[in-house]
Amino acid sequence: MAHPPTHTEWIKAVLQLIPLHHTLARISARYGPIVFLRFGHHPVLVVNSRAIAEECFTTHDVAFANRVHFPSQKHTTFNYTNIGTANYGSHWRNTRRIATVGVLSTHRLLLSSDVRIEEARHMAKGLLLNWKNITGAQGSTFAKVELKSRLFELSLNVMMRMMAGKRYCGEEAEGSDGARRFREVVKELFARAGASSLSDFLPILGFFRGVNREMKRLSAAIDEFSQRLIDEERRENKDKGGERKKKTMIADLLSLQETDPVSYSDQTIKSICMSLLVAGTETTSNTAEWAMSLLLNNPHTLTKMAAEIVTHVGNERLIDESDFSSLPYLHCIVKETLRLYPGAPLLVPHESRDDLVLNNYDIPHGTMLLVNAYSIQRDPITWDDPDKFRPERFEKEKGKEKHMIAFGYGRRKCPGEGLAIREVRIVLGTLLQCFEWRRVGDEAVDLGERSGLTLPKAVPLEAMYKPRGTIGRVLMGCLD
Repeated sequence: MAHPPTHTEWIKAVLQLIPLHHTLARISARYGPIVFLRFGHHPVLVVNSRAIAEECFTTHDVAFANRVHFPSQKHTTFNYTNIGTANYGSHWRNTRRIATVGVLSTHRLLLSSDVRIEEARHMAKGLLLNWKNITGAQGSTFAKVELKSRLFELSLNVMMRMMAGKRYCGEEAEGSDGARRFREVVKELFARAGASSLSDFLPILGFFRGVNREMKRLSAAIDEFSQRLIDEERRENKDKGGERKKKTMIADLLSLQETDPVSYSDQTIKSICMSLLVAGTETTSNTAEWAMSLLLNNPHTLTKMAAEIVTHVGNERLIDESDFSSLPYLHCIVKETLRLYPGAPLLVPHESRDDLVLNNYDIPHGTMLLVNAYSIQRDPITWDDPDKFRPERFEKEKGKEKHMIAFGYGRRKCPGEGLAIREVRIVLGTLLQCFEWRRVGDEAVDLGERSGLTLPKAVPLEAMYKPRGTIGRVLMGCLD
């Protein structure tokens, strides 16, 4: 295992906003697939091999089951008690069980399919009205739209409707004051969560920059907002005499709280809500944006996908989740997008609980584990033409998805995989069924990446679109 002499390249990457996963890939290319670094005072193990990553999350899964507790995250993760940051133990097992069984199980996802379908159609209707306003409803004319913000609002609304039964973004958001405060909190939360903080590794910087003070302020806003969601649901239930009519996540958890107040405390409910909001919003909207960018740069793939929808769904009704089984190419597109642009290019950092031996190297306890999913999923040993967008690879080579680690691996694998894939599929299917798409100009869509814990595009996606055939009439009719 190589020990590079300094961590200069890492500091340079952060300061120049070079995506860290690219810098770590270059270091691994020079020193090998398993590298030991120091980020400030913190020992770090970088893994750039699927075989070694698999060993970490099978043979040594328990040993690497803890999370790194970054100082900048303490106040916004309820003192490291949410699903993503809690250390391995009884509390984590309880919150994970609540999320996977009570919120993200296959049964629950089936019950919430209407929410995802309605939000996808709501966005499509907004695009249609926008096109009419710009073009005067001239059928052969394309209009330009910026998709990033629309996809982000859709993902936020899906999560908030599943949690609280309310839409918080867009013109029809419920409660303008609450919606505005919500958007402000979420915007700052993602800005803070989406970029590495040097003060996490050089604590003295946090003192001078006032990081703790800012994070405490944001934490108070998050706590106030999430508590208000719970209080509103509790009050609504009381007003209705205990007869809950909305099948929301918070309603279900409050119902369970009545019989088990310790396991389902308000603090636990708030922690789960914010965990799902952070993990299930920006990553999902980023994936949909990357998918549309790749399709625009590969018009033959876009045409093939649109043809599959016409063949199996038609243009007399809108696509819904029950159509997924007859649209295999759509699923291939989603998988290929996640291969090239995983939601978290570096898997959420793990931390070793014990001393262990990995690949014949001694790894001390307290070592941060960074697995470079972005690089592993572009390994030329595993993938032909690894940097090319070829959804067909999943049609021709069955079982290829076993090499994917976009949602992690082992006991701390992301429990939201099913929700994310369902949401991206219905969004892409709706956009391709309802509209024709092309690039703004002759040049390819910019696929540059911005630095962060997630994988946002450097330049928000803009595209040209117009309604496809008579589907606009069907779209307006189903939403009237």
